[in-house]
Amino acid sequence: PKRVELIAFDGIPHLMTPVITEGEKAVEILKWLTLEMDGRYRRLAQLKVHNIDTYNRSNKVPKPMPYIVLIVDELADLMMSRADEIEPHLCRLAQMGRAVGIHCVVATQRPSVDVITGLIKANFPTRISFAVASLVDSRTILDTIGAEKLLGRGDMLYLSAELSKPKRLQGCFASQQELERVTRFWSDQARAQPIEVLAYTGEQAVKDPLLEQAKQLAKDHKQISASYLQRQLRIGSARAEELLRQLQEAEAQASQAANPPEPEQPQST
Repeated sequence: PKRVELIAFDGIPHLMTPVITEGEKAVEILKWLTLEMDGRYRRLAQLKVHNIDTYNRSNKVPKPMPYIVLIVDELADLMMSRADEIEPHLCRLAQMGRAVGIHCVVATQRPSVDVITGLIKANFPTRISFAVASLVDSRTILDTIGAEKLLGRGDMLYLSAELSKPKRLQGCFASQQELERVTRFWSDQARAQPIEVLAYTGEQAVKDPLLEQAKQLAKDHKQISASYLQRQLRIGSARAEELLRQLQEAEAQASQAANPPEPEQPQST
């Protein structure tokens, strides 16, 4: 959402979508990625394999499953505007995405508990902290003190699931000129040798697999609410509200198709 950081990478062949800077599109991408994760698990279940590596090595697969990396810069801005939609999708992807080749990299400059919630922290075992202002910020990121004593300029603490305590490392510096040279090199390679990437469409992002069940419930009952969908389909409130919105849009489109506007009569002079 900062519009100026990741936009430098727009156009490289590795991207499934253009760099997204609007909060609404970011929510759509997270919803689509959650549906993609569920679809991948169904494909793994059909072959009775446990993870993406075993799936790609199987001779029954016509096409290998690509890895996907979701990169979110400045999580604080998204959490301030759409926390009820961002947090559950992000936690689901972090909990279950690894086995099907979906990985998340999340960054923020404001490590407060309302941005890095306990649910998010529990599902991100690998963390990096640069110099922070206070002990509280260090505990929020790493669950321990130490980051407030870092020197800056790439001095950082690295914590992973295999480490019992954070390891001190020196991060590298990449200048704007170097980033431009690297992205230009990647773009030139893509023009010389096209790389196949998955395409993203808005229709695919907003389609919910429970939409047909919700339509059936709407046929059986004249008036339904988001809380009714939430109880009947056993889903969260944010997903129920999104399903209700899709039902309303489908009903509006159906009524518009059934009653097309009459063509204007030419005026006689």
